Amino acid sequence: MALKMKKLCLPVLSLFLIICLSPQLLQAQDEDFIRQPPRRVILTKHTRSDLDPQQVHISLVGKDHMRVSWVTDSKHGKSVVEYGKAPGKYNGKATGEDTSYKYFFYSSGKIHHVTIGPLEPATIYYYTCGGSEQEFSFKTPPQKLPLEFAVAGDLGQTEWTNSTLEHIGSIDYDVLLLPGDLSYADTHQPLWDSFGRIVEPYASKRPWMVTEGNHEIESFPIIYPTGFKAYNARWRMPYQESGSTSNLYYSFEVAGTHVIMLGSYVEFDAESDQYRWLQADLAKIDRKKTPWVVVLLHAPWYNTNTAHQGEGESMRKAMEELLYNARVDVVFAGHVHAYERFTRIYNNEADPCGPVYMTIGDGGNREGLALTFEEPASPLSLYREPSFGHGRLRIVNETHAFWGWHRNNDSNAVVKDQFWLESLSSSKTCLKSVNQKEKTASSSVNDEL
Repeated sequence: MALKMKKLCLPVLSLFLIICLSPQLLQAQDEDFIRQPPRRVILTKHTRSDLDPQQVHISLVGKDHMRVSWVTDSKHGKSVVEYGKAPGKYNGKATGEDTSYKYFFYSSGKIHHVTIGPLEPATIYYYTCGGSEQEFSFKTPPQKLPLEFAVAGDLGQTEWTNSTLEHIGSIDYDVLLLPGDLSYADTHQPLWDSFGRIVEPYASKRPWMVTEGNHEIESFPIIYPTGFKAYNARWRMPYQESGSTSNLYYSFEVAGTHVIMLGSYVEFDAESDQYRWLQADLAKIDRKKTPWVVVLLHAPWYNTNTAHQGEGESMRKAMEELLYNARVDVVFAGHVHAYERFTRIYNNEADPCGPVYMTIGDGGNREGLALTFEEPASPLSLYREPSFGHGRLRIVNETHAFWGWHRNNDSNAVVKDQFWLESLSSSKTCLKSVNQKEKTASSSVNDEL
């Protein structure tokens, strides 16, 4: 009898301790805010016919084209997009290509990719996919500043994901940037389909530009050694247009802003293809035409959260100097399920000519928040909070941008961190030091000759 009572009391006592201690464990920077727990995963079902497009999303291609991607269950679906500037009136038509893949016992639907254009800037277009009667619409980004990015990492497909997406969609933006960890399928391929459906209402209306995270790898010894099979098939980005040989790293330009997407899980040392590509890409940037340079990657180079400590360090050591010498303005990362903003940094020290580093891996993933930060706080870390949310980078003009981090506080998006950012292209001191380095390097070469 005593043994039975002991077995009964232990779980009751554990539950009591969890209830009593959770508010203290989950306490936020705000004394009146209780940290929100993870929420359930949402599996979005397919409710259309086999020929109808599903999982529709768009991405930028070059300065005036857009790639439309979707999936059909039927292998007879056509890779055709009709489009125009009025509902139901399509004076443009483009044909693309399709692909599919197998992953163990899973066979994907027919994955279509069609590039349309040239398109006019800041214009709403209406379009259909594969001859279906269902009409979608999107708005192209502006040709000139101002420009607004929505930024969200580690999205997943939970009730928190839905909350983040609703908050993002409630305020207009031009392009969404996602620094890795999309579906959290983790080899369970139907979750890729479900993710495509949950984001379609948003990703079909504005271009989504993404890079890969660790949850996209999905490698398996011998059978799938290189990984990224589903990611590369479904989320094709404009890598070829930027001179890259891999969908896992690329760049694009939009309205005076050069955006670089790096791959944390691809070779990045000085002898790698990615490193050489990054060198060449940075060398091509004309800061008079594109005064802003933004970089995204998955594993953060700077991080005071106790989660994933040091995982981006080898990449930082390999590539940080390239970004610093190019006077990159901002570096966004994901991976750590929290928000953190640093001052301008180079080589672990505050530097007015270094990028602002931000971690924004708080989109709504199923694994929950990374609650613990190192203490005492580093003077380099200006704001940190383990809450779900997303960010907004509004590039106002050639010299100034405004950043805001929006916390998901239940049904409300609360702006908890915001600041003005000045482009390094407008800093005479920083540009002067770069020019001086280039002159010194050139002089050294001439002396050797």
